[in-house]
Amino acid sequence: MCGIIGYVGSPTSDNTLEILTDGLSRLEYRGYDSTGVAISNSSLDVYKRRGELTELEDVLPDQSTNGSAGIGHTRWSTHGPPTDENAHPHTDCNETVAVVHNGIIENYQQLRETLEADGHEFDSETDTEIIPHLIEAALERDGDIERAFRYAITMLEGSYAVAAVFSGRDEVYAARNQSPLVVGIGDDGYFLASDIPAFLDYTEDVVYLENGQFAAIRSDSIQISDERGAPVETPVETVDWSTEDTGKSGHERYMLKEIYEQPRALRKCLQGRLRESDGSVSIEAVEDMEKPKQIHVVACGTSYHASLYAARLFRDRGVPSTAFMASEYDVDTIPIDTETLVVGVTQSGETADTLEALREANRVGAETLSVTNVTGSSASRETDRVVYIRAGPEIGVAATKTFAAQLVALAMISITLTNDSAATFVEALRTLPELVQSVLDRSRAKEIATEYADSDAYFFIGRGYNAPAALEGALKTKEITYKHAEGFSAGELKHGPLALVTDKTPVFAVIPRDGNFEKMVGNVKEVEAREAPVIAVTDAAEAVEPLADHVLRIPQTDRRLAPILANVQLQLVSYWIANELGRSIDKPRNLAKSVTVK
Repeated sequence: MCGIIGYVGSPTSDNTLEILTDGLSRLEYRGYDSTGVAISNSSLDVYKRRGELTELEDVLPDQSTNGSAGIGHTRWSTHGPPTDENAHPHTDCNETVAVVHNGIIENYQQLRETLEADGHEFDSETDTEIIPHLIEAALERDGDIERAFRYAITMLEGSYAVAAVFSGRDEVYAARNQSPLVVGIGDDGYFLASDIPAFLDYTEDVVYLENGQFAAIRSDSIQISDERGAPVETPVETVDWSTEDTGKSGHERYMLKEIYEQPRALRKCLQGRLRESDGSVSIEAVEDMEKPKQIHVVACGTSYHASLYAARLFRDRGVPSTAFMASEYDVDTIPIDTETLVVGVTQSGETADTLEALREANRVGAETLSVTNVTGSSASRETDRVVYIRAGPEIGVAATKTFAAQLVALAMISITLTNDSAATFVEALRTLPELVQSVLDRSRAKEIATEYADSDAYFFIGRGYNAPAALEGALKTKEITYKHAEGFSAGELKHGPLALVTDKTPVFAVIPRDGNFEKMVGNVKEVEAREAPVIAVTDAAEAVEPLADHVLRIPQTDRRLAPILANVQLQLVSYWIANELGRSIDKPRNLAKSVTVK
């Protein structure tokens, strides 16, 4: 969930500090509560502060230091609150090594007690601080930096991405286990980061580190090795993102930009996968698969809502399917065998709970498929097959365009796996980007959001394919407005939630003209009887307007794609409510973009 940046340039480099702080600024979207950098010269220069990057920049030297190797970090607190002392980098007693770390060290307390008994003194409450002290202890015994770093890593239990810089050395050492690290190969040096946007201004050529691998990065080379120290051949890949993709493109915030990028994201997701000749769909990664006996879809957060949608699609096409929260997926109690397909849906491809579920599925022999946005991510490398949603980089913490692309990718997978072309559905997919654009062009969400920004709470209801859209609408609202929001299947209104409905709790009802239309009308009347404002998201405005206080229109399409259009309206509602309330929309409090801890 934290962000790492590292850089090693030529011995005469004078822009190391600039590169590190620029990288940290590009990692802010991941979520953080403190920042820090360390630069190696004749000693170690370490600067770190609680709060946003601007707090760190206030204490940095006016002139660039002349060190050519450095590391930086944005921390999302796990062990210990956000304080200057708990911010990374952490150093040893002699300040000869500085370390940054993502993940959780499960045996840190035991290691800390042992180190304290040997005379080491600690300044923070973090699990990370044991790492530089382990390195220090190994250096006292041996004196070899690389062996000391390797020794420290072998002592760790848990998930980690670790980077270390040493006083007087123009090099960075790194290792990973279940937390991402990627090396960037530039013209004027080498980069290390937890995510590609950190160094995208400088290079598009990358090497992905695998679990258990070590990297020694110097100004003129990188050496990657396995746990035993044996060299590893790693392919260099070129990413297809640009710095323009990771900018705001004239929008005030990333989230708004990404909401408006959805037509483009869907076109990229569909490109080359819809066959003009016969109106069918081809997802190359799965087209040679036989129809599975059953499908389990595992995910977290927004991706879990996409999984609920996918499971219904698969069931409607004749394959028994269930969506599971990845953190609750237990292969020892859930029926699973070699004829089960386990689909992991994860935007980043690094979501810890989803990766653990996929690994457990691999362990028991099930076939695994990842649906992700990030080429080279852990999920893409650790599953039997991978389908990329091609949404492009998403910087805002609250997922928007990736959710829409996930739904479309999963819809195409369902067609391919079941060999059910359904030409009318394929045609609806083809026109979907245009329909999304029409929603964006005509939405009244801002006007409605202004009217209801001071509400006590918000409720979102839907049925069938639209129930996941209701859940997602509520999640977006609570993520960025910090107000209570709840989404549920509309049929559950009378089983408890109606007790909370008042004239201060607007209800957003996703009510397209489908087989559940009349039932949804009944649910809306239940709400009306309690004097709650009703905002209907519908393609049947004329029929619904007499029942609702406001209508957010969506164009008609295949009933299975209506929730994608409805979701665009709900994204805009949540955005404009948060804007009205003055919230930190791109970086909501306590949240992170890539959740790499369990």
